[in-house]
Amino acid sequence: MGLFKLMRKLPIDLGQEGMRLKTKGKLIAYKAVPEPKPGQTALDVGCREGTQSRRLEKKGYKVTSIDIEKAYEKCRVVDCNKKLPFKTNSFDFVWCSEVIEHLDNPEASAKEMMRVLKPEGLLVLTTPNSKCWVYRALSLIGLSPQKIQNPDHKHFFGEKNMRNIFQNAAMLGYFPYMIYKKTIRKNLNFLTPAFVIIWKKGA
Repeated sequence: MGLFKLMRKLPIDLGQEGMRLKTKGKLIAYKAVPEPKPGQTALDVGCREGTQSRRLEKKGYKVTSIDIEKAYEKCRVVDCNKKLPFKTNSFDFVWCSEVIEHLDNPEASAKEMMRVLKPEGLLVLTTPNSKCWVYRALSLIGLSPQKIQNPDHKHFFGEKNMRNIFQNAAMLGYFPYMIYKKTIRKNLNFLTPAFVIIWKKGA
């Protein structure tokens, strides 16, 4: 497994730990975050150390940060496998990056994120694409996504899975993975190592 440790340190934008907070997928997702009106609220699902929460606060949102454990001082401990402890139509914006693949029932959790959004509210979500050509090639030598990705991942999505869960959403990706990285909207299942989902309530 030493090879994988080395690969994770290479400056190749495949979402590995060295690029975790600055992948092209993250940059696409950041760009999709709307400018808030005064007093608008955001929910950061799976806030971890609070990097995205602070980014949203700096943008002007009043942010509620949640995670399964407290690694950020403003985090509220919430199990996202269960019903979210917020009223329907509570938030103007929901951010969820690299979380849904860790959850027991992605469809149910996605419906909860949609439920707590206000009408016309926006959800921006990112998740790995396990059908990308890189994973397909590695599978030929016995290295499945289950063996390569984070051991906490419970689901290994392709484009069809995402479109089934997030109907009527815009879906973006990127290619290639070094130097010039282009945002793409087609051939996502084969090319992009990550999906960026942009879902608007009521659209």
